[in-house]
Amino acid sequence: MSLFITSLNSGSNGNCYYIGNDSEAVLVDAGISCRETEKRMARLGLSMNKVKAIFISHEHIDHIRGVPVLAKKYRLPVYITNTTMVHGGLTLEQQLVMSFNPYEPVQIGTLSVTAFPKHHDASEPHSFIVAGNAVTIGVFTDIGAPCEHVIRHFQQCHAAFLEANYDEEMLDKGRYPYYLKKRIRGGKGHLSNKQALEIFTTHRPPFMSHLLLSHLSRDNNNPALVQELFDQHANGTHIVVASRFAETAVYHISVQHTCEVLPQND
Repeated sequence: MSLFITSLNSGSNGNCYYIGNDSEAVLVDAGISCRETEKRMARLGLSMNKVKAIFISHEHIDHIRGVPVLAKKYRLPVYITNTTMVHGGLTLEQQLVMSFNPYEPVQIGTLSVTAFPKHHDASEPHSFIVAGNAVTIGVFTDIGAPCEHVIRHFQQCHAAFLEANYDEEMLDKGRYPYYLKKRIRGGKGHLSNKQALEIFTTHRPPFMSHLLLSHLSRDNNNPALVQELFDQHANGTHIVVASRFAETAVYHISVQHTCEVLPQND
């Protein structure tokens, strides 16, 4: 009664999240190269042969960079909306392209993947929840505002990848031009640490064992700051800050609250 999760990379340089069970897995986004995806999974003891599909949240390059090579090499179906595919300029073999609709679960073996709309400055952006073995995992990144869709699905999760993109003071005082600062916090950009913390403290379900804080800005955030902020409010939830440079450990998410970190290969 468990699922295995890891962030293979998280940030504006590439996003890729692995969710699976003993026999099958999916990738949500594939924003790092095929070679880097393979290397990181191998270090974690994960097999690409278990990956059965890729789900794409939106067309920004840090979410689709590795899709063409991964899909072709491993003959993976890519679940993507037509609008996202067109705006992303992706060229994929037709037989590998699969569509999805919001709120309609897609069955990948015993895993059920459900998309729902989110606020982001992309053509047709979606977040995902992945369910299997009585466990639900959410992937909530690139979110401009904590809308009711995000909150409702977050409340269902035993573990979640949740965006904590920027510290408000660091963004204010940072080097970004005004238009970019406005875009980031303008309702269709990214969640601040404060917004993410509000979601966590107000809407966390009592059974949430792990929270992987994701998509931190290189220039407008600090991993140590985020870790300390959320640790103060963890209340039994294991807080992990996902890296923009490396994979996290593999976390074993169970309904029995006996979650553990799986050992990594040497």
